[in-house]
Amino acid sequence: MGDAVLEGGCFCGAIRYQLHGGLQPAQACHCSRCRKAFSGPSSAYAALPEGSSLSWLSGAELLTRYAGASGWGLAFCRVCGSTLCGILNGTVHGLILGSVDGDPGVDIARHLFTGSKAAWDHIGGDAPQYDEWPTGDDEERAD
Repeated sequence: MGDAVLEGGCFCGAIRYQLHGGLQPAQACHCSRCRKAFSGPSSAYAALPEGSSLSWLSGAELLTRYAGASGWGLAFCRVCGSTLCGILNGTVHGLILGSVDGDPGVDIARHLFTGSKAAWDHIGGDAPQYDEWPTGDDEERAD
């Protein structure tokens, strides 16, 4: 992970980023809020590990941020609407896997809130599935 360099960007190409340090194991959240935010069956998200470095190569001025009362939110391109990253209290917390060019180097390690997934959502793979937020999980919940 330490030497990994990832690049990515939005659909229209106006915003580009580079990440040094790789990603933590990814998760897919199937809650109704993530379905709305990502216009699909779930999110596909990976947090940045401590010590990683994200830089905006172009278009940073086109980033629009939305955050809820909890401080969790998303940053997206105001031109094309592509969601690029998750934010926590104004700081980039992780990347949306769909925004990464090529292989992000991680797989979906768990599926969250499968108890409220859409009826048309059929989850594949063998990653563990949790009906809600896993009991005893020390990571903060993004709602």
